[in-house]
Amino acid sequence: MYISEPEVRSLLTYDALIPAIRQALIDCSTGGAEREVIQPPRTILRAGNAEGGSNGWFAVMPVIAGDMMGVKTVTFFPGNAALGLPTHLAVITLLRRATGELLAILDGRLVTEMRTAAVSAVALDALAPAGVRTLGILGSGVQARAHIQALRLVRPALEEIRIWSRTPAHAGTLAAETAARAVSIEEAAAADVVLTVTSSPLPVLEGRWLAPHALVLAVGAVGAELRELDDEAMLSSCLIAESRASLERESGDVRLSGAQVYAEIGRILAGATPPPAGRRMVFKSVGMAIEDLVAARLVWAAREIGGQ
Repeated sequence: MYISEPEVRSLLTYDALIPAIRQALIDCSTGGAEREVIQPPRTILRAGNAEGGSNGWFAVMPVIAGDMMGVKTVTFFPGNAALGLPTHLAVITLLRRATGELLAILDGRLVTEMRTAAVSAVALDALAPAGVRTLGILGSGVQARAHIQALRLVRPALEEIRIWSRTPAHAGTLAAETAARAVSIEEAAAADVVLTVTSSPLPVLEGRWLAPHALVLAVGAVGAELRELDDEAMLSSCLIAESRASLERESGDVRLSGAQVYAEIGRILAGATPPPAGRRMVFKSVGMAIEDLVAARLVWAAREIGGQ
């Protein structure tokens, strides 16, 4: 069966996705034989369609977990924004592990959007103290909008949202849609929780702007030579990884700053490693195939139930 983006939107909810992502992160970091996740590094090829920052890439992300196998093919073409097209596009193939049968092919754009925000929501819930009230967002695109929805779900007390964008009009539009405020980058960065979801290849968040107690959710700048956070932000904070191996291979924020990972979020969620106390933290994610698999499985299962 083919499941289109409109169908995905009707079937996938953050209420179901966030706890599923939480368990997947635990399995990746601490899962034994019964919950093993087999997830090789993603393969990335440059498209060669343009020069410099407009050059797109094509990635393949396979994974085996539980009773399912899956593979996501995803593209990132920065120049698509000027064409009115999504910069990220994806397709997910879902297979039965016992037989190799094809169960579904899903449009993966919305899955990628939602599972990325769900990962950040899990990290926020695990790492931020109960009293956080302000959220600063650097970026105003698809991920900014998705994160507002997911983060508010786990922390309804986030009553003040500050949005900065390199294009002020975009920040103003998103702020008006989400009951937030468009602000300067310094004011956004001074919030209790700071979310970075830009496409900048160079640091936009400076550590000197951050509050001593801040939690930074660093989502953009996926690439070994790309970064959103400067050295001060990285080296003055305790670094929590979505996946240690993925960060050391794919994150310019980590590779170029020399920051050392304290722990994977899955170990903290499982209680195997205590969360750092009284320190500024950076949670860095680059995306993993297991997140796409659990999201696709939820969509497939919901469609199967609905079709009965």
